[in-house]
Amino acid sequence: MLNEAEEIRKQAITRYQHGESSGAICLSLGQSRSWLYKWLSRSGSGKEDWYRDQLRRPLSNPRWTSAEMEEIVKSVRLELYNRGDFCGVQAIHWHMEDLGLRPLPSLRTIGRILDRNQLTHRRTGRYEPKGVYYPKVTAESPNDLHQSDYVGPCYLKGGIRFYSLHSVDLATGRCAVEPVTGGKGTSGRAFWAIWHRLGMPRYQQIDNEMTFYGSPTHPRGMGKLIRLCLHHGIEPIFIPVKEPWRNGVVEKFNHHWRQKFLEAEEMDSTQQLQHGSLNFETNHNSRYRYSKLGGKTSLQSLASSQAALRFPPTLEPPQEPLSKPSQGRYHVVRLIRSDRKLDIFGESFRVPVEAVYEYVWATIDVKKQCLSLYVGDELLKQQDYRVR
Repeated sequence: MLNEAEEIRKQAITRYQHGESSGAICLSLGQSRSWLYKWLSRSGSGKEDWYRDQLRRPLSNPRWTSAEMEEIVKSVRLELYNRGDFCGVQAIHWHMEDLGLRPLPSLRTIGRILDRNQLTHRRTGRYEPKGVYYPKVTAESPNDLHQSDYVGPCYLKGGIRFYSLHSVDLATGRCAVEPVTGGKGTSGRAFWAIWHRLGMPRYQQIDNEMTFYGSPTHPRGMGKLIRLCLHHGIEPIFIPVKEPWRNGVVEKFNHHWRQKFLEAEEMDSTQQLQHGSLNFETNHNSRYRYSKLGGKTSLQSLASSQAALRFPPTLEPPQEPLSKPSQGRYHVVRLIRSDRKLDIFGESFRVPVEAVYEYVWATIDVKKQCLSLYVGDELLKQQDYRVR
């Protein structure tokens, strides 16, 4: 059965073939002459269904995923699912990398393939963990552990660009918000300001941004933040690459900050930004109640702990460049793949086969100049590591 549009097209061509003028036809139908000529051309193609709409999608696209790659993604997903392993986009990408497949599709492409083939459903029943141990520090007292992260770049009204450095004390939930307008190269000053308000932690947990560890060109050079921490008795911990959920507390706080501050406040100057950030921090610490703290605010939890906090010795941070520390430790957590390679800021180390598909805790001891590798509580390997 013809729809209305198709019926009109057939009528128009019939009227034209019977000698009616194109102007009269187009005027009566409310169409342009180009419309009439298009369907006149289609009617002469010899196709019986010339009056129907044609697909506008191109017949080929160089960016389309090949059928072979799509089948590989589906097979890998099925294999992981049947083994009871994680079978999401990132897990599939990792497994394909382990298989040596090249080129690898992007995470987004894998996601689209799963959507097309309706392979995004979760496994039924409760997930049973497979025993892959993740090493982490337990925060029992205030300032045992801070999680820190940058948000940005963000923009004020008028186009002023800034980043916001956030830290959260895991034991009490206290937060600190330090806006940075001079670029991430001033991280040391930003952390120093945060430590003046929260106190100095025992462990400082961060991700693998270059501004935190230094440079992949000099992986043993100890960047500005590592040096600042070690000079003041703080041990940095670098979470696994591309696993931001390992800093889940501060990541959740970042979302809260965007909703309740960045998207709710109108600011057009750095002065307003500084003042608003401090107000947000103060209100959060004094009013926001945590169920894990028994309904207390962060400041109430700190007060009840009666903990003695340690603060920076001077108002201004130490002048850079800082000297190479003579003692202290910093730590790197990495998931070891089938290639048995441990990557520490761009430098690779071969690890024992027992570490494959395990999270390795790597400790660099500056005084002893050694690298120690642990899986759980077990020391797997120890070797010389000369910091430069």
